[in-house]
Amino acid sequence: MSVERLVDRVAVITGGGSGLGRATAVLFAEEGAKVVVADIDAESADETVDLIKSRAGYATAIATDVSSAASAENLATTTIEQHGRIDILVNNAGIRVMGAVLDLSEEQWDSALGINLKGMFLCSKYVLPTMVRQQQGNIVCVSSVSGVAGGMRQAAYNAAKHGAIGLARCMATDHASDGIRVNVICPGLINTPMLADVSEEDMKQYHNMNLFNRWAEPREVAYTILHLASDESSFLTGAVIMADGGSSSSYILSLERNVRV
Repeated sequence: MSVERLVDRVAVITGGGSGLGRATAVLFAEEGAKVVVADIDAESADETVDLIKSRAGYATAIATDVSSAASAENLATTTIEQHGRIDILVNNAGIRVMGAVLDLSEEQWDSALGINLKGMFLCSKYVLPTMVRQQQGNIVCVSSVSGVAGGMRQAAYNAAKHGAIGLARCMATDHASDGIRVNVICPGLINTPMLADVSEEDMKQYHNMNLFNRWAEPREVAYTILHLASDESSFLTGAVIMADGGSSSSYILSLERNVRV
């Protein structure tokens, strides 16, 4: 008989309205968590909640703009009002902004950094005091394979994802004595709406950039987030876990990437 790994734990998941965030929210609920789905798109967040409830799970939705301090604070405050505690924060909200430095506008740069990096800072900032009081907590930051390597026309996106790793490692260092673990997952390509605008030709090329020659399904990556959020990873903090189908580990793939992209 399987044992639910997150029984009665309160888990806040940003960007929970679609893609990896939705898959993680559903999986956490299946594992017994009380899930708070945070997303700037309130309708999408409600859809995730409805999906969880249809499977006999527990979830609520809070419309949240992670790049806004007031909105991030409201997320933490409302969750505490509803549940009395926060055990897990998954910093997943993100957007894809393409462009080299010469091509990016200041607005595009600010948008990419505001959501992909500042959002992690703000949500963590307002959740951490509760975790410190509890002397227990778990934060998982979703970076990317783009957080450990450069990429063509990805200056703002990669800068934010690199920053997410540095931020997480600093939080892990600052709060280990508070019983708080902070880890990072770096996915490769995932079959989510974020890649809906990628051409079929480019997608075939991207498939060749990992050892499985395909993209990941959201639930596959969500299981790694579950591991980091559960007691199974109790001796992991400040860790960076690659969930990229081996794309960052192969020298040959690196050569192909440089030639083809």
